[in-house]
Amino acid sequence: MIIVMKKDATTSQMDRIVSWIKQMGQQAYISQGEERTVIGIIGDTRSLDHTLISQFDGVENMVPIEKPFKLANREFHPQDTVFNVGGVAIGGERVVSIAGPCAVESFDQMLETARSVKEEGAQVLRGGAFKPRTSPYSFQGLGEEGLRILSRVREETGLPVVTEVMQPELVSLVSSYADVLQVGARNMQNFALLHAVGKAQRPVMLKRGMMSTMEELLLAAEYILLHGNPQVILCERGIRTFETYTRNTLDISAIPLLKQLTHLPVMVDPSHATGKRELVEPVSMAAVAAGADGVVIEVHPNPEEALSDGSQSLKPEQFAAMMKNLKPVAEAVGRKL
Repeated sequence: MIIVMKKDATTSQMDRIVSWIKQMGQQAYISQGEERTVIGIIGDTRSLDHTLISQFDGVENMVPIEKPFKLANREFHPQDTVFNVGGVAIGGERVVSIAGPCAVESFDQMLETARSVKEEGAQVLRGGAFKPRTSPYSFQGLGEEGLRILSRVREETGLPVVTEVMQPELVSLVSSYADVLQVGARNMQNFALLHAVGKAQRPVMLKRGMMSTMEELLLAAEYILLHGNPQVILCERGIRTFETYTRNTLDISAIPLLKQLTHLPVMVDPSHATGKRELVEPVSMAAVAAGADGVVIEVHPNPEEALSDGSQSLKPEQFAAMMKNLKPVAEAVGRKL
């Protein structure tokens, strides 16, 4: 349930309502927008006296939220959520480009990639220090050494860093190096990890699971939001279907659907969705046209020698061409690149 406050409602009036909600054993969250302020009640509201709530000073009306995700729901927070990551606005007018290799392999590899993608307009650097792989014999990442490399490259280039965290006990370590914590598709419903990244109060990129519904994705985000961490990016990266010509099947409809359902920023990972570098650019263009707030692109200076996912990684010159072609698409839908 949300309580819609009158436009002239005072802070003391809202504080009284929040205090009463907590006395009733429920959680209260305030969302202040340009047009209205609402108070969300999280919990079983059946025992609450709705008549009493309506009599509080400053209350305009009450609206039930029937969907199971409450804090992520656009009804609770009508305006788009926009937050800052290292000087980059996530969820704003500008379509954000996050680029870099699948895995951190060396300082030279990361620095070369970071410099090239920044020159072509990328605003955030990606790179995996811990790599969850299907095969135990595949490259698993450099671990903390990889995190140190990412931190050094950030100092050299000024690009904020996003990297994956795989276990709750590693959240503190990864948070000390990274600007954005990535929760990968395989961990989307690792609830202990979701609690941990929520408590960390760091921006989180939450990737959709390979066989997860929209509701499951939004409920996963709810775990993070419940800890008072509103800095959540939803990332569509393709789902598993019967199709074998691509690595996954990008659910392009997920973008406008999520924009209707939630206020959280929505990004797309065309690299993991397709698994083929020749498909990354056209799928990126489709994602931006559909309303994505950003794209996550794998770029490697020598994809043929990459230790992870070389076949879906763009070469720097291919990334430069893609960024050039994305610009008019973004402008056509009223965005900037």
